[in-house]
Amino acid sequence: MDFFDQDLTSLHADLVAKKLSATELTQATFANLAKTDAQVDAFLGLNEAAALTKAQQLDADGINADNVLAGIPVAVKDNIVTKGLTTTAASKMLANFVPVYNATVVDQMLAHDMIIVGKTNMDEFAMGGSTETSAFKVTKNPWDLTRVPGGSSGGSAVAVAAGQVPVAYGSDTGGSIRQPASFNGIVGMKPTYGRVSRWGLIAFGSSLDQIGPMTRTVKDNATALNLIAGNDAHDGTSSKRAVPDFTAGLTGDIKGMKIALPKEYMGAGIDPKVRAVIQAAVKQFEALGATVEEVSLPNSRYGVAAYYIIASSEASSNLQRFDGIRYGFRAQDVKNLEDVYVRSRSEGFGDEVKRRIMLGTFSLSAGYYDAYFHKAGQIRTMIINDFNKVFEDYDLIIGPTAPTPAFKLGDEISDPITMYMNDVLTIPVNLAGLPGMSIPAGFADGMPVGLQLIGKSFDESTLYKAGYAFEQATDFHQATPTLGGTH
Repeated sequence: MDFFDQDLTSLHADLVAKKLSATELTQATFANLAKTDAQVDAFLGLNEAAALTKAQQLDADGINADNVLAGIPVAVKDNIVTKGLTTTAASKMLANFVPVYNATVVDQMLAHDMIIVGKTNMDEFAMGGSTETSAFKVTKNPWDLTRVPGGSSGGSAVAVAAGQVPVAYGSDTGGSIRQPASFNGIVGMKPTYGRVSRWGLIAFGSSLDQIGPMTRTVKDNATALNLIAGNDAHDGTSSKRAVPDFTAGLTGDIKGMKIALPKEYMGAGIDPKVRAVIQAAVKQFEALGATVEEVSLPNSRYGVAAYYIIASSEASSNLQRFDGIRYGFRAQDVKNLEDVYVRSRSEGFGDEVKRRIMLGTFSLSAGYYDAYFHKAGQIRTMIINDFNKVFEDYDLIIGPTAPTPAFKLGDEISDPITMYMNDVLTIPVNLAGLPGMSIPAGFADGMPVGLQLIGKSFDESTLYKAGYAFEQATDFHQATPTLGGTH
């Protein structure tokens, strides 16, 4: 079955009308995975037996006409725990970890009768921008198999872009949903910090991580966020704010909307062809009746440096539990207790994870805390103040999601600084805890280019409204890759 031709509404209508059964849809999904995943390597593990059992039960009970997501196949990033289904975070450290409970978002998927087909590849512990730091495999971009899919939710992005599933969930700490969404020509939403429960998400940077949906269309994305948004008693950082219906404002009408375009997002370092795509998108928004004006976010230039101190410091704390004693991989033939700790962590973690643990430990160490971690916190406040000032006069902010289209496999993996700069346009959103979404906006050299929309806290509805209007006026979201070829 080819999901490219149908959105969630259409699939749901077929399921309710019994033109298609949940079992047939699930069987077709696994048949398609058997045909395509050897080319793109999006999945780390499949859930075929349980998925088919769930689908058969749904068919026996009947599809609920009021539940758009009933019977819909979904993929889950492998740092979101799934009861009875191996969850590795793409690390040798957790290669054999089978959770005994579900993440809250997984319980919500199952409660709404979604069919979990498998777990998707990612950068190890979500640390990376290309899905090349996975301990198990390298995922390829379906638009060009010699290029990266982005990261760290690269597997989830490819599963959607390659037509393997209509919905996947990822996590975003510094751009890990939006950057791969941009590289693969799909829609990816990083909700406001606190909008979605993090219970059951294997932590990287606890003050930054957020789970979000990845889909082919804006409306499907809004539907998928409706499912997982809301307060969770298990997560003290989840918000008690009321959750609106994110599909309610999708009218296509954005007349009078005021949009800001930061000059820092269009300057040096942005590929000229990416800049041209964004400039064309600006004209499209103006044609739809919005006002677009240039603004400044002067402290965004410090975002990458502040982010890598804060995120790495939190990671060094979160990952200390993986020591070969309490959790995770344990080295063999050790000589003493110290040997257990040193060799288990040395052999269990990959190079990128070890690099960030060392950076974070140094930043938090006595004598350096004030010079690095405290200073990074001050910069974070300055970046938040910049956003607040712009949002006094504007409804949302737009700009590129990433400075370039997807780069070649292997080109940047040995240069961590260059790799880190791929997130320069997405990181400030995480530092400020704001919602951000990437939508398809065009192509550069045959590769997708994403437009990033940034909103006020808990105002995902405005992002969906603007994104939907742009989507209805363009056809970029309808373009699909031919694996390894051209679209």
